[in-house]
Amino acid sequence: MAKFDEAVARKFANIFVCRRCKSKVRAPNLKVIAGKVSCRKCGTKALKPKRKK
Repeated sequence: MAKFDEAVARKFANIFVCRRCKSKVRAPNLKVIAGKVSCRKCGTKALKPKRKK
Protein backbone atom coordinates (compact mmCIF):
# COMPACT_ATOMS: atom_id res chain seq x y z
CA MET A 1 0.00 0.00 0.00
CA ALA A 2 1.24 3.47 -0.84
CA LYS A 3 2.01 6.03 1.84
CA PHE A 4 0.48 9.46 1.40
CA ASP A 5 2.41 12.44 2.70
CA GLU A 6 -0.78 14.08 3.98
CA ALA A 7 -1.75 11.03 6.00
CA VAL A 8 1.73 10.58 7.47
CA ALA A 9 1.80 14.25 8.50
CA ARG A 10 -1.63 13.99 10.09
CA LYS A 11 -0.77 10.87 12.08
CA PHE A 12 2.81 11.60 13.15
CA ALA A 13 3.75 15.29 12.75
CA ASN A 14 3.90 17.21 16.05
CA ILE A 15 2.41 14.33 18.05
CA PHE A 16 4.20 13.20 21.19
CA VAL A 17 3.49 10.49 23.76
CA CYS A 18 3.97 10.88 27.50
CA ARG A 19 6.55 8.44 28.86
CA ARG A 20 4.74 8.09 32.19
CA CYS A 21 1.02 7.78 31.36
CA LYS A 22 1.15 7.13 27.57
CA SER A 23 -1.27 9.93 26.64
CA LYS A 24 -0.88 11.80 23.35
CA VAL A 25 -0.06 15.52 23.13
CA ARG A 26 0.02 17.58 19.93
CA ALA A 27 2.64 20.34 20.19
CA PRO A 28 5.40 21.95 18.10
CA ASN A 29 8.78 20.18 18.09
CA LEU A 30 10.76 23.18 19.32
CA LYS A 31 8.53 23.72 22.36
CA VAL A 32 8.87 20.05 23.38
CA ILE A 33 12.66 20.20 23.02
CA ALA A 34 12.78 23.40 25.08
CA GLY A 35 10.71 21.76 27.83
CA LYS A 36 7.80 24.18 27.60
CA VAL A 37 5.17 21.49 27.02
CA SER A 38 3.90 19.18 29.75
CA CYS A 39 1.43 16.31 29.81
CA ARG A 40 -2.17 17.28 30.49
CA LYS A 41 -2.87 14.17 32.55
CA CYS A 42 0.14 13.74 34.82
CA GLY A 43 2.09 17.01 34.39
CA THR A 44 5.45 15.52 33.45
CA LYS A 45 7.64 17.00 30.72
CA ALA A 46 9.02 13.62 29.58
CA LEU A 47 7.61 13.27 26.07
CA LYS A 48 8.73 11.16 23.11
CA PRO A 49 7.70 11.27 19.45
CA LYS A 50 4.93 8.93 18.37
CA ARG A 51 6.39 5.68 17.04
CA LYS A 52 6.01 4.91 13.34
CA LYS A 53 5.20 1.24 12.92
